[in-house]
Amino acid sequence: QDKATCFNDDIQGTAAVALAGLIAAEALTGVELKDHTVLFYGAGEAGAGIADLMAARIKAAGGGSLEAARSRIFMMDSKGLVTAQRGDGLAHHKRPYAHAVADCASLEECVDALRPSVLIGVAAVGQAFTPGILAKMAAINAMPVIFALSNPTSKAECTAEQAYTWTEGRCIFASGSPFDPVEVG
Repeated sequence: QDKATCFNDDIQGTAAVALAGLIAAEALTGVELKDHTVLFYGAGEAGAGIADLMAARIKAAGGGSLEAARSRIFMMDSKGLVTAQRGDGLAHHKRPYAHAVADCASLEECVDALRPSVLIGVAAVGQAFTPGILAKMAAINAMPVIFALSNPTSKAECTAEQAYTWTEGRCIFASGSPFDPVEVG
């Protein structure tokens, strides 16, 4: 990296595609990116890459400072919600998203507490977006944005059919794995 420009597809490529999906979703939801509350299920480098690009886009679009943009982006890792209370032991890429909020251990608790409008899966935990979690997303949002980006298919947080079924066909769905077409309505 010190001798040649590098591109990491897992971090930068996924981030670009995810951001494009979120920008496209604005036309459907009527909600600007800066006004979303985003919860990442997974806090690795790929998730941080998406979050960093989102925050940069919000700032560039006049959405305030980088810190203000990051304040609406939350991450969960294997220990629960990434919070400021967890201290300096956090990996460098998690620190900008370690907010002073109450801890929550499970994804369902975090959805209840944070009331996100966007749920992004990058943890490679298959079926993590359960019927209950997706139904909650639909209960708190007219059009929840659900991105199950983990792959291969067996590691996807949910399938397209599950996302549409459990949100009454109202979600905006994107995935990192191929799924069969789904008829809604």
